[in-house]
Amino acid sequence: MSATIAEASSALHAQWDRLRGWIAEVVDDEVGAQQSVLEGWSVAELVAHLGRAMDALAVCTPAPAGTVPLSLAEYLGTYVARAADIAQTTRELAAQISGNPLAWVDQHAAAAFARLDELGPGDLTVQARRGPVLLSTMTISRVIELVVHADDLAGSVRRAAAAGAGPDPIDHAALTLVADTLLGIVVARGGWDLEVADEKRWLRLAAGRSPYDVDELARALRPRYTSEGVPDLGLMLPVL
Repeated sequence: MSATIAEASSALHAQWDRLRGWIAEVVDDEVGAQQSVLEGWSVAELVAHLGRAMDALAVCTPAPAGTVPLSLAEYLGTYVARAADIAQTTRELAAQISGNPLAWVDQHAAAAFARLDELGPGDLTVQARRGPVLLSTMTISRVIELVVHADDLAGSVRRAAAAGAGPDPIDHAALTLVADTLLGIVVARGGWDLEVADEKRWLRLAAGRSPYDVDELARALRPRYTSEGVPDLGLMLPVL
């Protein structure tokens, strides 16, 4: 599927509001110091990364006329080469803003939404940090970031000592958009006719949070027609 600017913007607002409220409720200094479910990342570092993820939208500018944008799959594919740099930058940032991390995160989220309003509602090509993309692509990528990391944070808090997990930090409509979008990337590469059967299970497989397993995949996806099966996607996953 390909979400419109309006759909992507609505999902981004809803997911941000839900996740930000959840963080205020369950992530205190003690929880923030705990190791997250992502190896080498603390909960506080994951929270700091949310602000940097939103900042990627805030710094977008209109691209010159005639610029060919990257597809969403191409843009997500740029993450791999910069994974170590992203982790190191996030650790340094988390240390710098440790006195009041949410104020910094809120500032960059507000700047991101202001820039989205400024650049929209048309779907122009914008220059992002990692290359030119449509504004809708950039916005959807931010929804993906928030949904994936909301799930990371929920899992991290659940395993933190004496911490209450609180409500689900993932907005249901945003999860559906992300699950369908990630499936769309896979389907475009292989031409299969598949549907999402379990959105969170698929999210974790597509984002590399769950190890690939054909039985797990069969629970996450289903063929649109019962006469067909779910293909082995081991060479295509994770998507990001």
